[in-house]
Amino acid sequence: MGTFKIEGGHQLNGEIIPQGAKNEALQILNATLLTPEKVQVNNIPDIKDVNKLIFILGELGVKIEKLTANSYTFQADEINLNYLESEDFKNDGSQLRGSIMLVGPLLARFGKGFIPKPGGDKIGRRRLDTHFEGFIKLGATFRYDEKEFFYGVEADELHGTDMLLDEASVTGTANIIMASVLAKGKTSIYNAACEPYIQQLSNMLNSMGAKITGVGSNLLKIEGVKSLKGCEHTILPDMIEIGSWIGMAAMTQSELTIKNVSWENLGQIPNVFRKLGIKLEKRNDDIFIPQQDSYEVQSYMDGSILTVADAPWPGFTPDLLSIVLVVATQAKGSVLIHQKMFESRLFFVDKLIDMGAQVILCDPHRATVIGNDHQTALRATTMTSPDIRAGISLLIAALSADGVSTIHNIEQIDRGYENIDQRLRDIGAKITRIN
Repeated sequence: MGTFKIEGGHQLNGEIIPQGAKNEALQILNATLLTPEKVQVNNIPDIKDVNKLIFILGELGVKIEKLTANSYTFQADEINLNYLESEDFKNDGSQLRGSIMLVGPLLARFGKGFIPKPGGDKIGRRRLDTHFEGFIKLGATFRYDEKEFFYGVEADELHGTDMLLDEASVTGTANIIMASVLAKGKTSIYNAACEPYIQQLSNMLNSMGAKITGVGSNLLKIEGVKSLKGCEHTILPDMIEIGSWIGMAAMTQSELTIKNVSWENLGQIPNVFRKLGIKLEKRNDDIFIPQQDSYEVQSYMDGSILTVADAPWPGFTPDLLSIVLVVATQAKGSVLIHQKMFESRLFFVDKLIDMGAQVILCDPHRATVIGNDHQTALRATTMTSPDIRAGISLLIAALSADGVSTIHNIEQIDRGYENIDQRLRDIGAKITRIN
């Protein structure tokens, strides 16, 4: 298990280039299975979860060529379907949540897809019903081995249909889109997720010859085609990492510039941080965060306490609520954090309380944060990262704390953040990795 040692209390300064978006990369890499032709993908983040998926694709028989540190080509012209029912796949696939999105393209192109119960963050229930209900509506037969925790779908031919998703699941929408593009006839998907990453996937598939309309809305219409061709695709900057850098700047009272953020795809993220009192400037496609000694939380017009809650796009992403919670501990004012989607994501607040933060965990979904306006620094402590987003939040807290903190299980942070310790050192952080 790896460990970070962080000497807190140092201001950061400089420019940061955000990595490619992890959540988009997991969708796009699975989509390369939909064609036997070569697909080039650029701006792929060099992180554990994405590298694990690239390994799985290689084991499936995809020909992979690394062009640069963040650009690859993939050619799925000789797929080894036997791997899907092997013990190796059951082990490999169970370590990665994004492996669920193998099923849609495999079902569409080869008539069958299998997956062990996916792994990932331990942040509460993350059901798969939306995915498999969509496949069944397209004509697939579903089976589940409770003993092996192994899912499977098979179909001689998929047929387009109209469907209303039971929730606007991002990965569920992506999986159903990838299954539908090669189905016979027309499919409509209502209550579809419309995140920028879904838009990116849809645009990529259209460049490969798919016929998807309604991109950017919650009603997608797909006319199935017989085959798809190759293409070149570039992944967006990671909006979650961008939000993380904003949080770091505020907590460490630092001046930072985040380069090439794709402002039009950030949604509510800048607005939410501004509501916490953090100053952000749009400079072309960059975010400039000036040094602030203090930031004051806005109240609602009637004077009631600010609530920050997650919601489907274009609402605020749940992946940034942990960062907002940490940032609020040093704000002037109070904030109610409402994590609607996952019931275990706020359980890391006990570590912040140990550091001196004033946080009341109301229930598994809500926490009230009473900020201390940087009057008292957080105390350094020893902690363990429970998941990706809590891990980066604890790292942000440690960067602002008084003293040397230790964070164990940093593999969780490495799953979502590329070379985070070196990039932090480059802008002035005192952080050491111990393996």
